[in-house]
Amino acid sequence: MAPVRIRHIAICTAILILFYLNLPYTSTPSVINPSSGPVNGNTETLARYMNDRRRIPHIEAAKSSFSWKDVKFQYPPPLEPKLPPPASQRPPIQFDFSKRQDGKKEINVQDERRKEVLRVFLKSWNSYKQKAWMKDALKPLSGGYVDQFSGWAATLVDALDTLWIMGLKDEFYEAVAAVATIDFGKSTSGSVNMFETCIRYLGGLIAAYDLSGVEALKVKAVEVGDLLYAGFNTENGMPVDFIEWKRAMEGGGLYVEEGVVSASPGTITLEFARLSQITGDGKYYSAVSQVMETFYQHQNATKLPGMWPMMVSMKRKDVVSGHQFTIGGNADSLYEYLPKAHHLLGSTSPSSSKYEIMSRTFMDTAMTNLFFRPMIPGNEDILISGNVDVLDNTPTLDPESEHLSCFIGGLFALGGRLFQNETYVDTGAKLAQGCMYAYKSMPTGIMPERYNMVICPDQKNCKWDEALFKQEAEKRPQYDSHLPLGFTTAKDPRYILRPEAIESVFVLWRITGDPSYREAAWRMFWAVAHATETELANAAIEDVTVEGGGGKTDYMESFWLAETLKYFYLCFADTGLVSLDEFVLNTEAHPFRVTRRRKEM
Repeated sequence: MAPVRIRHIAICTAILILFYLNLPYTSTPSVINPSSGPVNGNTETLARYMNDRRRIPHIEAAKSSFSWKDVKFQYPPPLEPKLPPPASQRPPIQFDFSKRQDGKKEINVQDERRKEVLRVFLKSWNSYKQKAWMKDALKPLSGGYVDQFSGWAATLVDALDTLWIMGLKDEFYEAVAAVATIDFGKSTSGSVNMFETCIRYLGGLIAAYDLSGVEALKVKAVEVGDLLYAGFNTENGMPVDFIEWKRAMEGGGLYVEEGVVSASPGTITLEFARLSQITGDGKYYSAVSQVMETFYQHQNATKLPGMWPMMVSMKRKDVVSGHQFTIGGNADSLYEYLPKAHHLLGSTSPSSSKYEIMSRTFMDTAMTNLFFRPMIPGNEDILISGNVDVLDNTPTLDPESEHLSCFIGGLFALGGRLFQNETYVDTGAKLAQGCMYAYKSMPTGIMPERYNMVICPDQKNCKWDEALFKQEAEKRPQYDSHLPLGFTTAKDPRYILRPEAIESVFVLWRITGDPSYREAAWRMFWAVAHATETELANAAIEDVTVEGGGGKTDYMESFWLAETLKYFYLCFADTGLVSLDEFVLNTEAHPFRVTRRRKEM
């Protein structure tokens, strides 16, 4: 009977360990062993391992079949303003973690969590390698693939820096060798989306280069940068939303679309500015500066002064006329890039100092008009970001929010540190906690893609009123009584592997040092990993408002590996890994190194 008792003791011990670590018991496959490497460490420590030139392969970039830099433009963009020099000093952003001395038990708990995120990542990554290598995205249910982003292996490029950050040396250099062969002179589509190509491909290549220093990545980044630069070959200097492939190759002037979402032209600054910094070629920065000057000049002329409408016309350079305002989908990253551009560029010239002005102005406007305290049973002091319509010069707040809006908590906290404004930090914390609340309220532990709540009549002294809640809920045709109290709709109940909520949780953890954010991150991770798991990887789920999440969708966005799992991993990793003082992350979570001017002796 001894062997039976031994097995019994072993099983009991394992269950106790899982209970201690707060891990739910699941039937997931055994842990996939990552390649050898350092267990954990800050960016500098990891770089010594990952970038050791004596132990990594030399990789040459294959030239693409078409040279975008040699295109003769009908309308060459202006080469002003010049790229400003880097700032010599910036205010500290991250919490001083040297003042905290975590015990061995706490360190071990966080390391086990980090390893579990790594396991989930590797499962998805290995399935992508086996089933969809060099394709844009894996189909996690059927094992097929899709090529929706020009066929340039979006998941591969998007995940490069995640591989590096996780210390996966063999996987990283295998991926770099593959990326070095991508032909950016060919496309599976007749038109190329500027926004997606910029944030996923150009952003991914720049970040991987900034971390590793592999020259082949810089070569490929320049190829993509020159391709996107062709999108500025327009009569008025504004970028197109979609690059018409053949016409762009011929150098003929491109036609700027009449109406586009404001996030599209507003989400180029970081990638183009950083590309100018690492190449020394200021043309990229000059081109995007023309766009941001248009937004800057008209920021206070809109129907909601301080913010821009969701839809704009770059053809007419009209960023004023619309009446819908949001920091959610269609506008989100326009606002995200303002404080981040300030962080990357500093305020060393008029063309760069405007980013601080635009940031403060939009943040103050959003605080006054978009953010509200919802009425909820526990009376928690949280904030949710809604939308504003301005009709007949009267702003009306619609208490509808979405997962895409959840980045705003982290952004406000970041802006608060950059601009030394604690009100922004406190507001950011309440916004992040609002998204955390939406996660924990649902049966799956995951918030819906889009939902409504009730605005508390008294924003300072908010008390739950069930009669008022039912009155407001019945006004909503989408109301369903199975929703948790406080939520009047789940207009879109899906979860499509989005990162915005964990992004803000990560930023608040790094800025405040409050361990409750780490605990929230762990709860969120396990909810997401459990509900979305498939035999191959992870998939979007159809309804977070029911146990189990309803059905699954056969699709896994590249941002699952590029953003969502990266942010989860960084929540439990060494706090010096991708420090917010040393890097600024683009909207696809690609870290760009913040350069500083050396002080004169």
